Amino acid sequence: MSLLRSLLIKLGLAETRVKRSPISVFLLDDDHRRHRWFKKRFEGDEIVIAETVEEAKKNLTEGSFDAIFLDHDLLPHHYESNDHNDFASTGYAIAEFLTERSDLQRAATIIVHTRNADAAIPMVQKLRETGRNVEYCAFPMLDLKIRNYWQR
Repeated sequence: MSLLRSLLIKLGLAETRVKRSPISVFLLDDDHRRHRWFKKRFEGDEIVIAETVEEAKKNLTEGSFDAIFLDHDLLPHHYESNDHNDFASTGYAIAEFLTERSDLQRAATIIVHTRNADAAIPMVQKLRETGRNVEYCAFPMLDLKIRNYWQR
């Protein structure tokens, strides 16, 4: 490091952060507004978006991701209640899929970002069965979480 650069750093006039390399992000969410939100947050990164469980399984099998974001409620009737027999069409089906396929996406950081906390906790517990790096973050707090994990 040059003497001039050292002096600029001490005076707070030089950038000291190292820019990160682009990452590969997977998003399971049915809300197009959230698609735009995620694209904005991960501008410059590769982002793959799935709206259904079938699309998600295909993408997670074929690709490799650094970060995986999973929503639980993927259909309008999921928003109203957890009292339905349609769990094969929710993010929980992907939690089960990744647990059964423990060879897939081992290095990814997984964040369950649904507003439905009652459904998020079982997803996190299921994914942790195979020792995955997973946590729940309510959507309103997600921007802060992303900035802390993947700072630009």
